[in-house]
Amino acid sequence: MAMDGKKLEYKGEEALKEIERLTMKAAEVQESLLKQILTQNRETEYLNKYMRGEKNVTDITEFRRCVPVITYERIFPYIQRIANGEDSSLITGHPITEMLCSSGTSAGEPKMMPSIAEDLERRTFVYNLIMPIINQYVPDLDEGKAMYLYFVKAEMSTPCGLPARTVLTSYYKSKHFKCRTHDPWNDYTSPDQTILCNDSNQSMHCQLLAGLVHRRQVLRLGAVFASALLRAISFLERNWRHLCEDIRTGQLSSIITDPGCLSCMSTVLSSPDPRLADEITRICSQKSWKGILCQLWPKAKYIEAVVTGSMAQYVPALKHYSDGKLPLVCTMYASSECYFGVNLKPLCDPADVAFTLLPNMGYFEFLPLGHNGTLLIDFDEGEQVPIDKLVDLVHVKLGCFYELVVTTFSGLYRYRIGDVLQVVGFYNNAPQFRFICRRNVVISIDTEKTNEEDLHRSVTMAKKLLEPHDALLVEYTSYPDTSSVPGHYVLYWEILHCGTKTESEAPLDGNVLEECCVAVEEQLDYVYRRCRSNDKSLGPLEIRVVQPGTFDALMDLFISQGASINQYKTPRCIKSKKALKLLKSKVTASFFSPRDPKWAPKMCSS
Repeated sequence: MAMDGKKLEYKGEEALKEIERLTMKAAEVQESLLKQILTQNRETEYLNKYMRGEKNVTDITEFRRCVPVITYERIFPYIQRIANGEDSSLITGHPITEMLCSSGTSAGEPKMMPSIAEDLERRTFVYNLIMPIINQYVPDLDEGKAMYLYFVKAEMSTPCGLPARTVLTSYYKSKHFKCRTHDPWNDYTSPDQTILCNDSNQSMHCQLLAGLVHRRQVLRLGAVFASALLRAISFLERNWRHLCEDIRTGQLSSIITDPGCLSCMSTVLSSPDPRLADEITRICSQKSWKGILCQLWPKAKYIEAVVTGSMAQYVPALKHYSDGKLPLVCTMYASSECYFGVNLKPLCDPADVAFTLLPNMGYFEFLPLGHNGTLLIDFDEGEQVPIDKLVDLVHVKLGCFYELVVTTFSGLYRYRIGDVLQVVGFYNNAPQFRFICRRNVVISIDTEKTNEEDLHRSVTMAKKLLEPHDALLVEYTSYPDTSSVPGHYVLYWEILHCGTKTESEAPLDGNVLEECCVAVEEQLDYVYRRCRSNDKSLGPLEIRVVQPGTFDALMDLFISQGASINQYKTPRCIKSKKALKLLKSKVTASFFSPRDPKWAPKMCSS
């Protein structure tokens, strides 16, 4: 069961045999893994608090009976103490080597997940299963290159000096990635130094340039998230002339100042290539960019990116740019807390993606949501969950919905991940899940996830700016607008003019509403502000003012479609096309945030 060196190098047949073994013996692997976690972490303050008495600490029955199901708020005090310099043994038997900043937030700050050295081996183990799975469906991928656009995010540190970074940044900076042996199945066009460049614009310029130089060898395209790939296409639309100039002259643009990029790109751009520059210019000069990916990279066989959950909104755009000719491949299911599983049918339609959970990654339990296949979110974030409700990995039922609960080596015990999954099948004895949604998230465009509470708090702060102008916010809703890249949040506001003014008088000064946009953004969480100010993966927030009576008309629409008049609540994010059409038809004015919200990488948790 231990993750040893040999296991890290699973390739080809060996990897497929290992998937068979793990899924055939799912129950035994899970039980053995939990025993291992309890043995390794038996001395921890956390486990001893609940499992009373040393002899019981490794007892699985005792664990299931005594250890509570928790959310982040319950484990946060321990994480905070470790971040401030206390010993890792509060929660785990191995030293915590870094904190992983998740895309979820708590009180506006990124959640920090503890990570131990062994976790990187687990993640590498999953990455090494991907190509053997894909090779069964797509042959000869070792005969060319992959143009995968990967990026690091700004890094912080905790008060005691532990790195605090995203799980992907951690992986790209690890020896598992940087010191990997050359592998013809994972030959990337992007030199490592371009991936590790902290300036996302310079990184994007160099990675696209390298992809264009190798355009006739590229067999697959990708990014981690669909949103990042669309951001790259948008960057290419704005900058292809500059990239062609670099290729034409054999000289890297003067905007590239990063030493790592400068040194590695000198070999990529070894001599002028006017012919290649002309080819790319001809393709990029076309009026329509429909199918542009297939023209620029004619040998590409598929696009790899996360297209499940909130990323599903980008599927139509990716199909447009590939003219529907390239399958969209979603390979794995992972989070900062744990890597969970893989897609054993990588060429399936994005809507049918199902992940087989790997029983050696963490100990998995499931909180049933509703019954008879109906999705009912029974347990709120803060609610104590009855322990006897949990179901283990091999006893979930086909068609039913569950919230995933995980126990890891690095100190999370019966932790609610917050993902809602549906069982859609079994592979041997391991269940296969479709990702349904992230609980409590109302709006998401990139890696940020805004919940209803955060949105409401932000709007509540911003609407105070209306009061000096005798105006009141009557009602609001939101919509993630991804029709342009980067996408941006749209808020629909119905404003009532009161006091001495009549409703028909001149609307509010535009500056007031622009400041309202800024005020909303300033109150949104750390990850949103980072995406806006640093990553530039979100555009300025927009407030669209709608006519008086718009939200009454919206309620009438939903009631006409079967909503209960007694229980009707304005949805805080609009997904219905009809509702969106109604709102758009009522817009009287539109305002954008005139500046980026304040954001800075900082020490985590003091």
